[in-house]
Amino acid sequence: MSYSNLYERPGPRGILRNRVLAAAVAVVLLALAYLVYVRFDEKEQWAAAKWTPLLRADVWSTFILPGLAGTLGAAVTGVVLAGLFGLAFGTARMSEHRWIRVPAATVVEFFRSVPLLLLIFFAFFGSYAVLGVNISAFTAVVFGLTLYNGSVIAEIVRAGVLSLPRGQSEAAYAMGMRKGQVMRLVLLPQAIKAMLPALVSQFIVLLKDSALGLIVGYDELVDRGLNGIAANFSNVIPAAILIAGIFILINLSLDRLAHRLGRR
Repeated sequence: MSYSNLYERPGPRGILRNRVLAAAVAVVLLALAYLVYVRFDEKEQWAAAKWTPLLRADVWSTFILPGLAGTLGAAVTGVVLAGLFGLAFGTARMSEHRWIRVPAATVVEFFRSVPLLLLIFFAFFGSYAVLGVNISAFTAVVFGLTLYNGSVIAEIVRAGVLSLPRGQSEAAYAMGMRKGQVMRLVLLPQAIKAMLPALVSQFIVLLKDSALGLIVGYDELVDRGLNGIAANFSNVIPAAILIAGIFILINLSLDRLAHRLGRR
């Protein structure tokens, strides 16, 4: 489907206006960047003494790499479980049976509405009151990531399947397929490609949300890398820039992977 008829190409005056606006925005951004640089320089945040520790092997092996392993461990586990949760409840919300559809919708809407921080907090501190056992910080973080992001993924799955033309399912039913076969063999394979950008975006959100594990003392990148380094070397800003750069590289890698998968 083409949307080219909904876009009117700008004329000479429009092109000139766009270029002027782009130049003005670039000037403002450069001015802000220079202001930040000057302010940091006044506070000696660019001093070599604050950045040199970030190049030491022992700093990486003690703070950054263990924190990165914790973040990736929680994120990968959360992605797998949230994906399964979203797939199960997304398809359940499209069930023809009310006794399946309504409870699934209730679960999805409930966990979408509760802040992730509260889910992690409740899982960690409320587990003993409910189950009689204390769960680990890792389990609490994965619990929150799974339920919150899984509920969002369930809506992505439902929207992706419902966006397909009705003729797809009608043709499959005409061939004698059952509803489960239609969903598994016809609708989901086509919907996944359409859902991929939204799914990757949600997985990136999940990765960043793993930083909320610091509220229960989970050993992840922000807590171990940022707080640990800053506490030992008094370089909060350089450490924060480094941690942010690591997150950006991971997210860009995920985005690149999604583009490659989308072209297949």
